[in-house]
Amino acid sequence: MDLQTKDVTQLSIDTIRTLAMDAVQRANSGHPGTPMALAPLAYTIYTKFLRHNPENPHWPERDRFVLSAGHASMLLYSVLHLTGYELTMEDIKNFRQWGSRTPGHPEHYHTPGVETTTGPLGQGFANGVGMAMAERFLAGRYNRIGHEIVDHHVYCICSDGDLMEGVASEAASIAGQNGLGKLIYFYDDNHITIDGPTAISFDREDKAKRFEAYGWHVQRVEDIKDLDALEEATNNARDEEERPSLVIVRSHIAYPAPDAVDTAAAHGSALGESEVRAAKEAMGFDPDVRFAVPDEVYQHMDMRARGRELEEGWNERFAAWREEFPRLAAEWIRAWSGEPEPGYERALPMFDHAKIPKLATRKASSQVMDAFKEYVPTMIGGAADLLNSTNTQFKGGGLFSATHPGRNVAWGVREHGMGGTVNGIALHGGMVRPYGSTFLVFSDYMRPAIRLSAIMNLPVAWVFTHDSVGLGEDGPTHQPVEHYMALRAIPDLTVIRPADASETTMAWRTTLEATGPVALFLTRQNVPVLDRTQLAAADGALRGAYVLAEAPHSVAPEVILIATGSEVAVALKAREQLAGDDVAVKVVSMPSWEIFEAQDEEYKSSILPPEIEVRVSVEAGVTMGWERYVGTRGASVGVNRFGASAPGETVLEKLGVTPENVANTALGLLGRSERVEETPGTPAFKPTPPYEGTS
Repeated sequence: MDLQTKDVTQLSIDTIRTLAMDAVQRANSGHPGTPMALAPLAYTIYTKFLRHNPENPHWPERDRFVLSAGHASMLLYSVLHLTGYELTMEDIKNFRQWGSRTPGHPEHYHTPGVETTTGPLGQGFANGVGMAMAERFLAGRYNRIGHEIVDHHVYCICSDGDLMEGVASEAASIAGQNGLGKLIYFYDDNHITIDGPTAISFDREDKAKRFEAYGWHVQRVEDIKDLDALEEATNNARDEEERPSLVIVRSHIAYPAPDAVDTAAAHGSALGESEVRAAKEAMGFDPDVRFAVPDEVYQHMDMRARGRELEEGWNERFAAWREEFPRLAAEWIRAWSGEPEPGYERALPMFDHAKIPKLATRKASSQVMDAFKEYVPTMIGGAADLLNSTNTQFKGGGLFSATHPGRNVAWGVREHGMGGTVNGIALHGGMVRPYGSTFLVFSDYMRPAIRLSAIMNLPVAWVFTHDSVGLGEDGPTHQPVEHYMALRAIPDLTVIRPADASETTMAWRTTLEATGPVALFLTRQNVPVLDRTQLAAADGALRGAYVLAEAPHSVAPEVILIATGSEVAVALKAREQLAGDDVAVKVVSMPSWEIFEAQDEEYKSSILPPEIEVRVSVEAGVTMGWERYVGTRGASVGVNRFGASAPGETVLEKLGVTPENVANTALGLLGRSERVEETPGTPAFKPTPPYEGTS
């Protein structure tokens, strides 16, 4: 069959295939097999079902599409180009090249029409769940009878690899538990992985029964080329409002390439010139023409006019809703800007040392959240089954469930799924600073999602409590040591470890105003609420580091003690002890390296004057990295081993995180023979009773 007589539907599907083959072949890098196999599905979704406007990829009421199988990026780029998005043929030809808008895996904010960055398998799956949660919440908050301005679906294509990754299992369970009926997922059942057929690793599991057990509506399409069956299954999924839907679609990787079809090699390698020619000939295309798009395909697949009509219809409904509910509309506009309601800063609490001598920063955080909750009405989140420990909830906000879109999400013991889902909530838009919380040590489960939140510069909050060996009796499995540095190592992630309750207020203020992701590290144990009448105001924390205590009597300091979090109190006590040895010390509280590094050089030099070379850092974690601030003449007091099970104060003492050790370290750097003797006294930390926040 030649091009002139080919049905335009089949011609469009085959054009998607040829674009994918040609782009991968030109780059000599990529994944051609899956885009070729899934071309009928992508065509059906984008031309028959997806409510989208290529001229405005950020239209709030669009359906969302997630390619969780991000390695098949050329599938997405091809349909975006053909349906009218601002993605040119030159972009297609520059697939996987430096500076192109068609990178190897889809990247959010980089390519028009790409809703999320995918590639790490399972993460896109979880992102889609978050998008559906956001849709549910916004619909519940803003829709009124006769004025429904939020009513859209989330479509996703996922692969064997997505379903094998644990994050997808967790996210699928969350979706089923919460009855997210706006989710429509297509599982590409092509029986092939990179290592070979799924028979070697993934054929004993009944995926349909697994998802039915999660509470999903499951259907099968036995042949992806059966477009009527695809449409019927998709319509059924759209009609299912109580459960998320999974459509299992049987496909054949690299179809219709004669020698590559159903082979593992077609997954991640260019087909080769001869195989590309053979596939084009099988489809009736001229094998000597690359990147061919017949005019009738452009005309047939152009969704711009349809998209304009859909958006204009919504704009009319929105205008009527806005006129009827002006105050609600003002809140909507503010929420979509990503900013808190004005004046929230005045509602934030500051803490008086005279009234509250000691308070765990996790508990201070709870009070701060309670103070700003009315200023962020679309902020939702929760804890990974640790609510009574992390103290992260909006009191009176209700529980997010299958029957009620409350503000507090019970993530369950699903840190990995929680991370990917929180990212999806943020990606949806209209949701101010969604958050997930757990113990800091369990950030290990979340690292892929945290990293992706940084890559995408998402406005999310990661709230981690039990932030040091000072948490005590739970022992080394629960005591973070390397985690400060592990998370600081992620580019574009802001880490904040506040010293006390007042710095915790500043930490949340920074978080609510940040453009990207922020990780808060909070204590389990009570720490002193610093006496600000004797020390610098806590708003210095907004600059990442500040001089908390100057050297006494305005003398030039000999030593700088730099501390974070709960160890700031240790540094202050060491300063007092060193004063008895006539050593002039200033203490710098440094809650955030990243914020401090963003300050100008003049400010940074005023906090850490280059001429003062004797410096000691104090932080209850690995010391690797502190050399950037203590320099060649400095030293670090930290914990370069795993912790131990004992009361928190005992653990800190045994591991040397004490004022005495800090003072002695400073004296050693100064070449003094005197040593501060350890004397009994009021500890820097008040031990927390075991019933307060153990896991």
